[in-house]
Order: sequence, then C-alpha cells, then structure tokens
Amino acid sequence: MKTADFDFLLPPGFIAERPVDNRADSRLLVLHRDGGMEHKRFSDLLSYLHAGDMLLLNNSRVFPASFTGSKPTGGKIEFLLVSRLSDRSWNVLSRSSYTGELTIAERFPISMTGGKAITFGANQNIREIIWKYGRMPLPPYIRRMSDEADKERYQTVYAEKEGSIAAPTAGLHFTGELLDALRERSVLVRSVTLHVGIGTFRPVKSETIEDHRMDEENFEIRPAVIHDIEKVKKQGGRIIAVGTTATRTIEGYLSGRSRVLSDNGRITGSTDIFIHEGYHFRAVDVLITNFHLPRSTPLMLAAAFAGRKNLFNAYKEAISRGYRFFSYGDAMLVL
Repeated sequence: MKTADFDFLLPPGFIAERPVDNRADSRLLVLHRDGGMEHKRFSDLLSYLHAGDMLLLNNSRVFPASFTGSKPTGGKIEFLLVSRLSDRSWNVLSRSSYTGELTIAERFPISMTGGKAITFGANQNIREIIWKYGRMPLPPYIRRMSDEADKERYQTVYAEKEGSIAAPTAGLHFTGELLDALRERSVLVRSVTLHVGIGTFRPVKSETIEDHRMDEENFEIRPAVIHDIEKVKKQGGRIIAVGTTATRTIEGYLSGRSRVLSDNGRITGSTDIFIHEGYHFRAVDVLITNFHLPRSTPLMLAAAFAGRKNLFNAYKEAISRGYRFFSYGDAMLVL
C-alpha cells in the first residue's frame, strides 16, 4: 500500500499547542466500525465501557529528555536523550555533528561525540540533572518551548515506570476520578509498559508502507495481565486498548512479533511490530486513540483497526467540527 494513501491536509490552527484545562473535558469522536459517528466528551467514556471489560493502559512515564548544551564558544546545541548506552552515556538526537565539551545550565560539563552521543561527568547525579534541568520532549509540531506545566500535563495520571521520550497521548485524557468510576462499574483496569522511543514517531519515508521498519522499543508485561485478558475474552468482555503503544505492546507479544528476554515473573523484551492494514488483532476489541499525523505509523495502526475509509471520513468530520489534533488534542473511541 502506498504511503501517500495516508496523507491528509490539516488546515492551519488545528494543532493543539496546549491541553484543555480539565483532562476529561477533551472532545471524543466515537467511531463505529459500520461508519457511524457520535460526538461526545471524554468523560462520556463511562457510557461505552461495561462490567467485565478491561481497560489496558501503557503506564510508561515520560522523562524530561530535551536539553540545551552550551559550547565553550557560547554556541548552543539542542539535543534529545534517546536511549541509554551505559550508566553515564546516552544516544542523543540533534541537528549537530559536534564533537567536544558542552555544559548544561552553565554548571554541568558533558562531552558530545558527533552530535550522536553524550557522556555525563563521573560524579554527577544524572537523574537529578535530568529532572531539574531537562525539558519535557514536546513534539516539534508544537511551536513553543516546554515549560514546568508540561512536566505534569505531558504525562498520564497513571504514569509509573520511567523511560519514555514521548507520552502515550491517548492516556492524557484520563483523570483519577474517571478511572475510579470505571473500576466502580467493574471494568478491570490493567497496565502494560512500552517505553516510547523515537521509532513510534519516525516518519514513514518509504514509498510503500510495507518497506518501513520500526525501531525496537522496550516493553514489560506481567503474566497476570495475559491471564486476565484470556479470562475477559472467554467471558465475553472486551479489551479496550488506550493508545497505539498499549496496542502494539500486547499485540506484539501475542503475535510473536516481540523479542522476549525474560519470562520469569514478568515478561520483558522489545518489539518492532508495525501494525497496518491486513493485520489480524489478537486481543484488542476497542481502541482509544488521538488524531494522528499524516503518513505516521500510529495513523496506519488506527486505519488497520477502524478501516481506512472509516477513519479518514472521521478525520474529515473532525476537521469540519473543529476538533483539536495531535498530542494535546482531542480523542477518538473506535468501537
């Protein structure tokens, strides 16, 4: 299938620069797989989930991975911590090919190699530096610098295990009160972990989507979650995945598209699964997701689940009604 088949024109002004004040006040487009649509608020999700269903979350926590380093000459280099190489070294993403010394916050010396890796000093408290001086890694289509408010809002309320450089954004709409209300209605709430890396958002540049390759991302699943999924489905309940990352985690494991490193008390490993049209979903019955970038792998996953024609009709409807798009935007429920 052509990558160009997943293009669409988003008029100016539709990208959400900041989140709504109350998470659950986001709009919710309910898309039925027969093509029908409803327009709700995210808090109306309670009407669509039933006793015996399971809500499956990605509990990865975003860390402030974005930094500005100062050269000895005074020049600045922006870089993003991508993955840990060792206790003190990281792979980074930057637009520079610089090799040499940098300082963070005019206090902490680090060294950069080719604009692709950095090494912290031997006696530095790296985690403290990251959380005190790093910025939340907002996507580049948000045309502002991140601020302290983003350390709370670009994070799900159930974030637990630190390791992502981008938020699992479908979960940004949940409040603690909404999750409690679902539990009170006997909806099971369970979590998996996928640490979102650069691969989730790397643009598809190949002419056909089948030629695109995803980067591997690390995951963790408790065996009890697999058992609960099997039990829910056997008893006629549904698995409601919150976001494309939770979907890729469980589907990657169940379809054998994961590299499992450990299966002793917890299932850990990595997955490079790329879900697009033609994929057979093993677990997920309902999808909660945001409105995604053109030509992106999350858009292709949503199209595989909802049907491409249905999804693009929903996007046209969302644009006509002024929905807010992308990470801090509104949500969609695909039934």
